[in-house]
Order: sequence, then C-alpha cells, then structure tokens
Amino acid sequence: MSAVPFHYVDLRTFCYSTEDEKRVEAALRTFLPEDTEIDREVTEGHSGDRILVLSVRLERADDVRHVLATLTELGDFDRLLDELEDRIDDNCAFYIGLDKQVAYKGTVELGDGLMIRGKVEAYPAKKERAIETATKALEELAARADGE
Repeated sequence: MSAVPFHYVDLRTFCYSTEDEKRVEAALRTFLPEDTEIDREVTEGHSGDRILVLSVRLERADDVRHVLATLTELGDFDRLLDELEDRIDDNCAFYIGLDKQVAYKGTVELGDGLMIRGKVEAYPAKKERAIETATKALEELAARADGE
C-alpha cells in the first residue's frame, strides 16, 4: 500500500497528577514513529488538579501507516474490523480507544486512556465509503504484518 487513505491521525492522552509523566509519554510512544515530537498542554481538572495533555497530529503517509500498523497487533483485531461502523462517524472520522496501562508495556489493547482519531479519505465523503476504505486499509496492513 503506497498511499494511506487517511488525511491525518491524532493521538491524545492525559497525564493526571497521580501518574508518572515519563510512563504516560512511553505509553503514547508505543504508537508513534521514533523521534515524533509530542505537544504538551497543561490544564486544570474539576477539583483544581494539574492535568497534562499529550497530543500528536501525524499527516505524513509513513507516519500514519506506522500508527495504523500498530493496530494490527491487537489481539482482537477482528473485533476492531467488525466495529468499524460504530467507530466511524458521519464526518468520516475514525475513533479508537486504547488501554494506556498496557501500552506502557508496549502492548496494544482496546480500552481507555489513549485516544486515536483519524480522518478517513472517502470520495464521496460518506460514512459507508469511509467504512469500506478503512476496512480495506486495515486489512492490507494486517496482511502485510502477517507476511513479515
């Protein structure tokens, strides 16, 4: 697959005051190409506690491909494919939540704590077309990963 049918992919996670910032960053880096710069923004929680938002937007095809390829490591990858209709909205945006705790250990699992949002290229820009495009792209990446 030379081109990746995604305009961009955003990754975001929060580092709460009870968490180690280096570990949270390591969890996010599980999905990122090496040397990717991470944006940091400090905000405040409901009760005044400090929350650090770590985020990245990747637009280069190789970087997007890298992130999507990590999803093929999901133990329940078929579940992800089965749920694409629920994971892509009417604006052709793809959403997936990943487990931040296991990502710190370098493992990829569906869960909470880390969010990936990608904008699927679909012409015409309809949800049904975006589902077809995303399914094909993810299946090709999984086939490529199985062949390695």
